[in-house]
Amino acid sequence: MRIETTVTVWREEGHFLAHAMPLDVMSSGPTPEAARAAVAEAVRVFVEAATEHGTLDQVLEECGYKRQGEEWVSPEWVATERIALSA
Repeated sequence: MRIETTVTVWREEGHFLAHAMPLDVMSSGPTPEAARAAVAEAVRVFVEAATEHGTLDQVLEECGYKRQGEEWVSPEWVATERIALSA
């Protein structure tokens, strides 16, 4: 199964974190490339587990994916922004 996701990578205390949206799956690595590879593997395992439990369709729908024929299409991202707020 091919699944599209948007991955955000950032540095935190000398390590890189990767977040696959909208699935809300995260992983990390010592480099941005390693973090991306780790989150790709985490998404694969996540999808595999949901498939084994018979809940993949429900999970994807809850994450905003839409079925088009045999494929699942991810939600359309309008913006990913970095903003500063005053509290």
